[in-house]
Amino acid sequence: MQRYAEPCTPPRWARGGHAQTLFGHLLPSAAAPVTASADFARDELELPDGDRLVLYKHAGTSGVRVHLFHGLSGDVDSDYMRRAAARFVSDGHDVWTVNHRGAGTGFGFARRPYHAGRTEDLAAVFAASRAQAPTRVQLAVGFSLSGNALLLHAAQGRTPPLDGLIAVNPPIDLARSTADIGKGLNRIYQLRFLWRLGRAVRARRRLGFARSNAAIPPWISFLEFDDRFTAPECGFADGHDYYARCSTHERLAAVETPSVILTAADDPFVAPDVFDAALRNPAILLHVEPSGGHVGYVARNVPKSGRWLDDALASYVSQLAAAEQAAAPDRALDG
Repeated sequence: MQRYAEPCTPPRWARGGHAQTLFGHLLPSAAAPVTASADFARDELELPDGDRLVLYKHAGTSGVRVHLFHGLSGDVDSDYMRRAAARFVSDGHDVWTVNHRGAGTGFGFARRPYHAGRTEDLAAVFAASRAQAPTRVQLAVGFSLSGNALLLHAAQGRTPPLDGLIAVNPPIDLARSTADIGKGLNRIYQLRFLWRLGRAVRARRRLGFARSNAAIPPWISFLEFDDRFTAPECGFADGHDYYARCSTHERLAAVETPSVILTAADDPFVAPDVFDAALRNPAILLHVEPSGGHVGYVARNVPKSGRWLDDALASYVSQLAAAEQAAAPDRALDG
């Protein structure tokens, strides 16, 4: 694996982690919504506990399948998901883009919420994918919270294993990230996340899905939210127990799946030093880009899309697929 060499060169108006994060999420994408695209077919996957995931599938010709997983409070039509899906479709890959439990068009199909450690859901998706296409090179990209879940899936040695994964700005130390997002200007992001999460909780309550009736005002901290909602809903003692059991920063040594961790030195609430253990694991390529914010990567040196991340992901998917082909020559990349 070689580090993607093209730098993310921000325009003057998008310099710094906050500008990258805000403009990265506010600037509209030209990519069509996955849920309204003729390239994608809607499907449902039943989980062992009776809940269902809603996902969208595109059949390619490259022999490579890329599974895409969104971040907290997002869905398959989040801007970064749409752009990645469009790019991988244009590269000829199979693409499965997945709504976590209750997210997006999956609302109402799951009694239990998703969280940073729902690796059993990832395993169910990969098992269905492997059964449907056993000769495909199976890769996954997880954005933000899903990046942590992908790394945790690999560290736990869950089956079926992936052939490779990419974790984009993963908050692998949940306690630290949730503390950092409540400081200074970061409270803007916390307020936005918690407003959206509170709205989702109220919607779940209207369906009779929520166990807890605790108030979820947008001005509480992430720890308070996880104490009041995530922990009682998902079987954790409290928020601290949730963070300890689902964070990956102390488990990176156990990751054997070929992996790329792609993050930015100026991410406002995922500090780059939490990834130090990745440098000691030969299975992981750690790419810390100087500028990019949190899943922003707005660039002036990428004239077509203005987004550096899409090209970087395409490069790493190509490298992971080629490495799997070299390691297993009987795995035909043309399917």
